[in-house]
Amino acid sequence: MTLVTQTRVREGMAEQFGQWQSTISAAAAEFPGFITQSVLPPNPPVQVDWVVQQQFANVEAASAWLRSERRTRLLDAAQPMLAGHDDVHLVRDNTAGVRPAPVSAVISSRVRPGEEAAFRAWEQRIAIAQAKTAGFQGYRFEPPIPGVQEDWLAILRFDTERNLQAWLDSPERKKLLEEAAPFLEEFHARVVRTGFEQWFPSVADGSSPPAAWKQNMLVLLLLYPVVFLFGIWVQTPLLMGNAGLPFWLALFIGNVVSVLLLNWLVPWTSRGFGWWLASAGRWTSLAGAALILLLYAAWLLLFSKL
Repeated sequence: MTLVTQTRVREGMAEQFGQWQSTISAAAAEFPGFITQSVLPPNPPVQVDWVVQQQFANVEAASAWLRSERRTRLLDAAQPMLAGHDDVHLVRDNTAGVRPAPVSAVISSRVRPGEEAAFRAWEQRIAIAQAKTAGFQGYRFEPPIPGVQEDWLAILRFDTERNLQAWLDSPERKKLLEEAAPFLEEFHARVVRTGFEQWFPSVADGSSPPAAWKQNMLVLLLLYPVVFLFGIWVQTPLLMGNAGLPFWLALFIGNVVSVLLLNWLVPWTSRGFGWWLASAGRWTSLAGAALILLLYAAWLLLFSKL
């Protein structure tokens, strides 16, 4: 079960909110049933919200965290930094439909009491329409969870921002939204991108960014040596040795340095792997993945000697 939270932060409060987000993330990580989480900072103009994804073992664990007194206190402290209310949704991980995508839209709908049947019929019509649009890759529809999530949730998956925006702005969709007005109390959509696109810029014609699994493989190829070498050359002998810093602080500094270096290393390296990143061909994708795996092995062999 994944808890997806979208938050819009007041202008000038991003740094302060980032510090607060670290605090609430640490609190969630200590909660029973917690598995993992990711935090996606804003990426204007496409994504203007902070998006937090927290995975729990089951709906009971996620609901307990949502209702916990500790989370409530932390949210109260964050209110002065927020522009509007949070969007919080629970998504069942075993539901077929949407996988991680270059770009997705999270759409929540508050249905008027007694109009649920009409809404379901309308949802089927709009699902059929969007499935016919260019770049459509998947769709997930989640009903409310009583006492936890009152909205109906839909997640659309598209290959590029251009194709998603074309559907969101299309006359057909606007007409369908007008038909839904009588049985909707509230309706809004937010666009979310996956995590590493700032290091893999799309080409100017709006074509798709590299597949998420290729981005992840290339980032790992560069992250591992950066973390390893910084650890043995800087973190252990200098920060923890000479400077006497505690491990938790030295590790944080190492993470900061690693991210800063990847901002330069990943775009530079991705140019050399452009033949693989941009290809949708099966054999080219497999050949590139095999090459990356060989480079992983080379790093492991080399660093085992140090």
